[in-house]
Order: sequence, then structure tokens, then C-alpha cells
Amino acid sequence: QVRLVESGGGLVQAGESLRLSCAATGRTFNLYTMAWFRRDEKKDLKFVAAIRYDGRMTLYRDSVKGRFTVSRDDAKDMLYLEMNNLMPDDTAIYYCAAPEDSWTWWTRGESVDYAYWGQGTQVTVSL
Repeated sequence: QVRLVESGGGLVQAGESLRLSCAATGRTFNLYTMAWFRRDEKKDLKFVAAIRYDGRMTLYRDSVKGRFTVSRDDAKDMLYLEMNNLMPDDTAIYYCAAPEDSWTWWTRGESVDYAYWGQGTQVTVSL
């Protein structure tokens, strides 16, 4: 049973930083691309970032490029999202996601490509 559990969210002021973590169990972690999505107050689920199964490629939403960094630690079965210079528009529930198939990669960020999801961690950025 694949399980993804996010942590690290919180309430911060604009300009501050947070590091989100996603712990994965139930599969061979280093065979799978991993991604972050977020759902804002308007309930729209939007792609944030992804890292390929081998860590050699990453993909970011334009609005977070240069501010966020996605990384993985395969020895610990962990996915991370370092978020710097946070803005109020970053306020959302952040979800960790994984596809069903191993060794997959896309040059797009689409939720339909991901089969497994965590329960989310809330990030709130105030002015």
C-alpha cells in the first residue's frame, strides 16, 4: 500500500521560508518521479514542482521558479520542497504525489499523471 505523508507546513510572513517534506512508503521510492501540487482557497489544484525518478530533471511552475527547489533523498525515501521568499499567493494546501508507473517523466505538470497523493500540509503566508 503506497502512502505519502506531507509535513512542514505552517504560518509565515511574506518573504520567509519553509521546507516541506514528504515521506513515502510502500514502494521502491527511487524508481518513481515525484511531484508537488497545491490547492488554494479557490479549490484549484495546481502543479508546483516535480523531480524525475533519477533526480536528473526537475520541473517548476513558472510562478515558483527561482524561489522553490524540489529535491529527493532516496536513501530516506523522502521528497522535499524548499520554499523561499514566500508570497501570499503561495497560500495553499500542498500535496505530495507519485505516479502509478515507474520510470516515467513528463515535461508538463498535470495531476492526471499522478495516482498517489498525500493528505496535504497547509502553508499560509501573511503580509
